[in-house]
Amino acid sequence: MIKKVECGEGWRVGWNPAAEEFCGLVAGSGWAVELTVAEFLDLCRVARQLHSTMADMAEQLMEEESLTCEQETETIWLEAEGYPASYSLRFILLSGRRAEGEWPSGLVPAVLEALAKLEKT
Repeated sequence: MIKKVECGEGWRVGWNPAAEEFCGLVAGSGWAVELTVAEFLDLCRVARQLHSTMADMAEQLMEEESLTCEQETETIWLEAEGYPASYSLRFILLSGRRAEGEWPSGLVPAVLEALAKLEKT
C-alpha cells in the first residue's frame, strides 16, 4: 500500500518508503509505473531542473517560440517540450525494466508540485 498519494484528473504520484523495492509510483491517464528510490529521486530532481531551465529560457524566446529540453541520469531520461510557461513532461526509465510515461502541459504544474511534496517526505 502506498503511504502517501497525490492525485488529480489525469495524473497520480505516490511514495511509500517502507516498500521493499518500488517506493515510488507515477501515473497518467491510462498508464502507471512503480519506481525504485533512485528512479523516483532522479525524476524529482531532473523535473525540477527542467522546470528551472524552461523558466530561465522565457526571457530568451519570442512569445511564439517553443523549445525542447532534455536531461538524462543513469536511471531516467526526461524531456520538457513546449513553451516556458506551458510544457509537457515525458520520461523513459533507463535502468532494469523499461517504461515510459508523459504528462500533457495542463497537468505538469500539479505533477511538479506533488513530486516536490512527496520528495520531502
